[in-house]
Amino acid sequence: MSALRLTLAALLCGGAAPALADDFAVTNAVLAIGDGSAPIQNGTVVVRAGKVVAAGAGVAVPAGVRVIDAQGQWVTPGLVVAVTDLGLRDVEAVDDSNDTEADKSPFSAALDISAAINPDDLPIQISRAGGVTRSAVAPLDTDSIFAGQGAVIDLGADPDAVTAPRAFQYVELGEAGAKKAGGGRVAVQAALRNAFAEARELARRGGGQGADPRLQDAAPERPGDALLNRFDAAALVPVVTGKQPLYAHVERAADIRMALGLKREYPALKLVLVGATEGWMVASELAASGVPVLATPLNDLPDRFEQLGATQSNVGRMAKAGVKVSLGAFFDQPRYAPQYAGNLVALGKLPGASGLSWGQALAAITSGPAEALGMGDKFGSLKPGRAGDVVIWDGDPLEASSGVVRVFIDGVEQPLSNHQTKLRDRYKVPVEGALPKAYEW
Repeated sequence: MSALRLTLAALLCGGAAPALADDFAVTNAVLAIGDGSAPIQNGTVVVRAGKVVAAGAGVAVPAGVRVIDAQGQWVTPGLVVAVTDLGLRDVEAVDDSNDTEADKSPFSAALDISAAINPDDLPIQISRAGGVTRSAVAPLDTDSIFAGQGAVIDLGADPDAVTAPRAFQYVELGEAGAKKAGGGRVAVQAALRNAFAEARELARRGGGQGADPRLQDAAPERPGDALLNRFDAAALVPVVTGKQPLYAHVERAADIRMALGLKREYPALKLVLVGATEGWMVASELAASGVPVLATPLNDLPDRFEQLGATQSNVGRMAKAGVKVSLGAFFDQPRYAPQYAGNLVALGKLPGASGLSWGQALAAITSGPAEALGMGDKFGSLKPGRAGDVVIWDGDPLEASSGVVRVFIDGVEQPLSNHQTKLRDRYKVPVEGALPKAYEW
């Protein structure tokens, strides 16, 4: 079939054919691999068929590969932000545009947010222009401690945003969980262990076999005192069997210890902690457990009782203790992740404070979150074999004054235009007729 006929067939099916990955090399760059190492002067990264094939100093560019001369600009892997609500909410104050909450639903753990992801979401466009290429998207609120199943997405300008549906289960174990469970942390404990017990029993009876145990015609009988509906219980089977990670939101040191206790009780559990404001207080225990942490950056004010131990040195102290800590919980402006990381670099230069090195800080928003997702071998760095997610910056990406010049996702160059850039360009140089009527006197 000719190229013309293929194009016509795509249009008749309701959309244009997706862009093809480009073979390219970025040369003469200040190159950051994203693995914690320092930037490389005069570096080169080569991308072929949507994958990184080589990156570093002295890398030869294969014949026939398009060359992009960075002219001394910075080049990094695309940013990986976790946990966010990208693709679920257009306007926070407008309920009709908000799919982050399902607090009136009869389901909780069974909720799968991948079906609600909107690839044309304005925040996705804005975040992509800020260098974000991948994100772990989480549900926020149900009538249960379990919020549902999150997804990993890419921010490419195409209709296929979901990289991995049902990538993790999200649970509230702190103050928010206490309110949902019945008013106290004792209720959280009871609700959590009951749910896991039901899921483990369902798995033992054969309800965890097959692609989706909820849809089996011959579902196993369940005890008469079961508190979870069938869908929610089945959704937790992959969690207790170690096939689906559990992202647990905890802040207080005591809650962190409780969460680590789950790991001892359920050895197969793939636990990831989110928030961890008081993580520095139990850093040695976190390091010994090997549990990854997606810490909220720079929490330094105890605005809740579960954050009385808040300090800007939290991330730095955990990193120094050997905790697998990255930055996460970016529910507001994920594109600001480089600024948070840069603040941690600056913090390390203050007497008595603990921060991160430049390489550690970049890894905390690239390879670190990818590894916490179990996808560090797929994206998050410029190591060979990783996705061709490449960002060119006009300066140090961890400096607030730097901006994004070009973005590639899976080797495909992405548009950076969005509503905000259009407004910027419209009013940068006001001319007659360009301003709204309100500006006329």
